[in-house]
Amino acid sequence: MLNIAFNRWQFNRPRYVGRLSESIRACAPRTLEDWERYYFENVRPEGPLLGHDMREHLAEVARRLYVKISEQLRAEIDQITEKDCLDYVHDVVIRRTFEGYVTEKKTIYEQLEERLGVEILPAPDEWDRRYNVDFYIPVGNKAVGIQVKPITYQQAPEAHRWHEWMGRSHARFQQEQGGKVFVVFSITEKGGRKRIWNEEVVEAIREELGRLHAEAGEEPDQGA
Repeated sequence: MLNIAFNRWQFNRPRYVGRLSESIRACAPRTLEDWERYYFENVRPEGPLLGHDMREHLAEVARRLYVKISEQLRAEIDQITEKDCLDYVHDVVIRRTFEGYVTEKKTIYEQLEERLGVEILPAPDEWDRRYNVDFYIPVGNKAVGIQVKPITYQQAPEAHRWHEWMGRSHARFQQEQGGKVFVVFSITEKGGRKRIWNEEVVEAIREELGRLHAEAGEEPDQGA
Protein backbone atom coordinates (compact mmCIF):
# COMPACT_ATOMS: atom_id res chain seq x y z
CA MET A 1 0.00 0.00 0.00
CA LEU A 2 2.85 2.37 0.81
CA ASN A 3 4.43 1.66 -2.56
CA ILE A 4 1.15 2.24 -4.40
CA ALA A 5 0.51 5.52 -2.60
CA PHE A 6 4.10 6.75 -2.97
CA ASN A 7 3.90 6.27 -6.74
CA ARG A 8 0.26 7.32 -7.17
CA TRP A 9 0.78 10.78 -5.70
CA GLN A 10 4.17 11.09 -7.40
CA PHE A 11 6.26 11.50 -4.27
CA ASN A 12 8.89 9.46 -6.13
CA ARG A 13 9.40 12.20 -8.73
CA PRO A 14 12.48 14.48 -8.89
CA ARG A 15 10.45 17.47 -7.67
CA TYR A 16 10.16 15.68 -4.31
CA VAL A 17 13.25 13.46 -3.98
CA GLY A 18 15.66 14.73 -6.63
CA ARG A 19 17.14 12.79 -9.52
CA LEU A 20 17.98 9.53 -7.78
CA SER A 21 19.37 7.51 -10.70
CA GLU A 22 21.68 10.28 -11.86
CA SER A 23 22.76 11.14 -8.33
CA ILE A 24 23.71 7.63 -7.25
CA ARG A 25 25.74 7.18 -10.43
CA ALA A 26 27.55 10.43 -9.74
CA CYS A 27 28.20 9.27 -6.18
CA ALA A 28 29.26 5.71 -7.13
CA PRO A 29 28.97 4.64 -3.48
CA ARG A 30 30.78 1.64 -2.06
CA THR A 31 28.48 1.38 0.94
CA LEU A 32 24.95 2.35 1.94
CA GLU A 33 26.43 4.94 4.30
CA ASP A 34 28.34 6.56 1.42
CA TRP A 35 25.12 6.98 -0.53
CA GLU A 36 23.14 8.27 2.47
CA ARG A 37 25.79 10.88 3.25
CA TYR A 38 26.07 11.96 -0.38
CA TYR A 39 22.29 12.20 -0.77
CA PHE A 40 21.72 14.47 2.22
CA GLU A 41 24.71 16.66 1.39
CA ASN A 42 24.37 17.00 -2.38
CA VAL A 43 20.92 16.10 -3.70
CA ARG A 44 18.11 18.64 -3.85
CA PRO A 45 14.50 18.36 -5.05
CA GLU A 46 13.54 20.04 -8.29
CA GLY A 47 10.55 21.50 -6.44
CA PRO A 48 10.63 23.66 -3.32
CA LEU A 49 12.66 22.50 -0.34
CA LEU A 50 10.20 21.54 2.40
CA GLY A 51 12.37 22.39 5.38
CA HIS A 52 15.84 23.65 6.23
CA ASP A 53 17.67 20.63 4.80
CA MET A 54 17.01 17.34 3.01
CA ARG A 55 16.38 15.41 6.23
CA GLU A 56 13.55 17.78 7.13
CA HIS A 57 12.42 17.72 3.53
CA LEU A 58 12.07 13.91 3.44
CA ALA A 59 10.27 13.96 6.78
CA GLU A 60 7.71 16.38 5.31
CA VAL A 61 7.31 14.19 2.22
CA ALA A 62 6.62 11.26 4.54
CA ARG A 63 4.02 13.27 6.48
CA ARG A 64 2.25 14.20 3.24
CA LEU A 65 2.28 10.55 2.20
CA TYR A 66 0.67 9.63 5.52
CA VAL A 67 -2.08 12.23 5.05
CA LYS A 68 -2.88 10.89 1.58
CA ILE A 69 -3.10 7.33 2.88
CA SER A 70 -5.01 8.09 6.07
CA GLU A 71 -7.56 10.36 4.37
CA GLN A 72 -8.01 9.76 0.67
CA LEU A 73 -6.87 6.16 0.32
CA ARG A 74 -8.70 5.03 3.45
CA ALA A 75 -11.93 6.57 2.14
CA GLU A 76 -11.51 4.69 -1.13
CA ILE A 77 -10.79 1.42 0.70
CA ASP A 78 -13.93 1.83 2.80
CA GLN A 79 -15.96 1.90 -0.41
CA ILE A 80 -14.67 -1.49 -1.57
CA THR A 81 -17.10 -4.37 -1.08
CA GLU A 82 -16.50 -8.10 -0.80
CA LYS A 83 -18.14 -8.51 -4.22
CA ASP A 84 -15.64 -6.04 -5.71
CA CYS A 85 -12.83 -8.28 -4.43
CA LEU A 86 -14.49 -11.45 -5.74
CA ASP A 87 -14.99 -9.88 -9.17
CA TYR A 88 -11.43 -8.52 -9.26
CA VAL A 89 -9.75 -11.80 -8.32
CA HIS A 90 -11.84 -13.71 -10.85
CA ASP A 91 -11.01 -11.17 -13.56
CA VAL A 92 -7.25 -11.30 -12.89
CA VAL A 93 -7.01 -15.06 -12.56
CA ILE A 94 -9.39 -16.02 -15.37
CA ARG A 95 -9.91 -13.33 -18.02
CA ARG A 96 -6.62 -11.41 -17.89
CA THR A 97 -4.52 -14.56 -17.63
CA PHE A 98 -6.32 -16.14 -20.57
CA GLU A 99 -6.12 -13.02 -22.73
CA GLY A 100 -2.42 -12.65 -21.98
CA TYR A 101 -1.82 -16.29 -22.83
CA VAL A 102 -3.69 -16.02 -26.16
CA THR A 103 -1.99 -12.76 -27.09
CA GLU A 104 1.45 -14.17 -26.33
CA LYS A 105 1.00 -17.29 -28.43
CA LYS A 106 -0.61 -15.37 -31.32
CA THR A 107 2.20 -12.80 -31.36
CA ILE A 108 4.97 -15.40 -31.31
CA TYR A 109 3.53 -17.64 -34.02
CA GLU A 110 2.90 -14.61 -36.26
CA GLN A 111 6.55 -13.61 -35.84
CA LEU A 112 7.62 -17.17 -36.69
CA GLU A 113 5.39 -17.29 -39.77
CA GLU A 114 6.85 -14.04 -41.07
CA ARG A 115 10.47 -15.05 -40.48
CA LEU A 116 10.14 -18.61 -41.76
CA GLY A 117 7.85 -17.79 -44.67
CA VAL A 118 5.59 -20.78 -44.03
CA GLU A 119 2.10 -21.30 -42.67
CA ILE A 120 1.99 -22.40 -39.05
CA LEU A 121 -1.14 -24.22 -37.91
CA PRO A 122 -2.70 -24.54 -34.42
CA ALA A 123 -2.20 -28.03 -33.06
CA PRO A 124 -5.32 -30.22 -32.75
CA ASP A 125 -6.53 -30.74 -29.19
CA GLU A 126 -5.34 -34.34 -29.34
CA TRP A 127 -1.80 -33.22 -30.23
CA ASP A 128 -1.83 -30.60 -27.51
CA ARG A 129 -2.60 -33.27 -24.91
CA ARG A 130 -0.46 -36.07 -26.36
CA TYR A 131 2.59 -34.16 -27.52
CA ASN A 132 2.52 -30.82 -25.64
CA VAL A 133 2.70 -28.78 -28.82
CA ASP A 134 0.85 -25.54 -29.53
CA PHE A 135 1.46 -25.30 -33.29
CA TYR A 136 2.86 -27.36 -36.12
CA ILE A 137 4.23 -26.97 -39.63
CA PRO A 138 3.20 -29.73 -42.05
CA VAL A 139 5.81 -31.10 -44.45
CA GLY A 140 4.22 -33.77 -46.64
CA ASN A 141 2.98 -36.47 -44.30
CA LYS A 142 5.28 -35.27 -41.51
CA ALA A 143 5.27 -32.26 -39.23
CA VAL A 144 7.49 -30.00 -37.12
CA GLY A 145 6.08 -29.17 -33.69
CA ILE A 146 6.30 -25.84 -31.87
CA GLN A 147 5.62 -25.08 -28.25
CA VAL A 148 5.51 -21.49 -26.96
CA LYS A 149 6.53 -20.76 -23.38
CA PRO A 150 7.21 -17.52 -21.47
CA ILE A 151 10.84 -17.10 -20.49
CA THR A 152 9.75 -17.20 -16.83
CA TYR A 153 9.00 -20.90 -17.36
CA GLN A 154 12.76 -21.51 -17.24
CA GLN A 155 12.91 -20.22 -13.66
CA ALA A 156 9.75 -22.00 -12.47
CA PRO A 157 10.01 -24.32 -9.43
CA GLU A 158 10.60 -27.95 -10.39
CA ALA A 159 11.36 -26.80 -13.95
CA HIS A 160 13.63 -29.80 -14.49
CA ARG A 161 10.69 -32.17 -14.00
CA TRP A 162 8.62 -30.31 -16.56
CA HIS A 163 11.55 -30.49 -18.98
CA GLU A 164 11.76 -34.25 -18.51
CA TRP A 165 8.00 -34.71 -18.91
CA MET A 166 7.83 -32.56 -22.02
CA GLY A 167 10.96 -34.15 -23.40
CA ARG A 168 9.21 -37.53 -23.39
CA SER A 169 6.12 -36.17 -25.16
CA HIS A 170 8.26 -34.30 -27.70
CA ALA A 171 10.25 -37.46 -28.41
CA ARG A 172 6.92 -39.23 -28.98
CA PHE A 173 5.97 -36.51 -31.47
CA GLN A 174 9.18 -36.96 -33.43
CA GLN A 175 8.75 -40.72 -33.50
CA GLU A 176 5.14 -40.55 -34.66
CA GLN A 177 5.09 -37.35 -36.75
CA GLY A 178 8.63 -37.40 -38.14
CA GLY A 179 9.82 -33.93 -37.10
CA LYS A 180 11.33 -32.40 -34.01
CA VAL A 181 9.53 -30.18 -31.52
CA PHE A 182 11.02 -26.76 -30.82
CA VAL A 183 10.31 -24.74 -27.68
CA VAL A 184 10.09 -21.03 -28.47
CA PHE A 185 10.51 -18.79 -25.44
CA SER A 186 8.84 -15.40 -25.41
CA ILE A 187 9.89 -12.32 -23.49
CA THR A 188 7.93 -9.16 -22.75
CA GLU A 189 9.64 -5.90 -23.59
CA LYS A 190 8.84 -2.43 -22.30
CA GLY A 191 5.42 -1.41 -23.53
CA GLY A 192 4.16 -4.99 -23.32
CA ARG A 193 5.38 -6.15 -26.74
CA LYS A 194 6.19 -9.84 -26.94
CA ARG A 195 9.15 -11.16 -28.93
CA ILE A 196 11.09 -14.39 -29.40
CA TRP A 197 13.78 -14.67 -26.75
CA ASN A 198 15.80 -17.63 -28.06
CA GLU A 199 16.43 -16.24 -31.55
CA GLU A 200 18.55 -19.23 -32.56
CA VAL A 201 15.43 -21.42 -32.61
CA VAL A 202 14.29 -19.79 -35.86
CA GLU A 203 17.30 -21.12 -37.77
CA ALA A 204 16.99 -24.50 -36.07
CA ILE A 205 13.37 -24.80 -37.24
CA ARG A 206 14.39 -23.74 -40.74
CA GLU A 207 17.07 -26.47 -40.83
CA GLU A 208 14.58 -29.10 -39.65
CA LEU A 209 12.11 -28.05 -42.35
CA GLY A 210 14.88 -28.36 -44.91
CA ARG A 211 15.72 -31.86 -43.67
CA LEU A 212 12.11 -33.05 -43.94
CA HIS A 213 11.71 -31.54 -47.40
CA ALA A 214 14.90 -33.27 -48.53
CA GLU A 215 13.68 -36.61 -47.18
CA ALA A 216 10.42 -36.12 -49.06
CA GLY A 217 12.28 -35.13 -52.24
CA GLU A 218 10.60 -31.71 -52.22
CA GLU A 219 11.87 -28.21 -52.66
CA PRO A 220 11.58 -26.22 -49.41
CA ASP A 221 8.89 -23.52 -49.36
CA GLN A 222 10.15 -20.00 -49.92
CA GLY A 223 11.64 -18.68 -46.70
CA ALA A 224 12.05 -22.16 -45.21
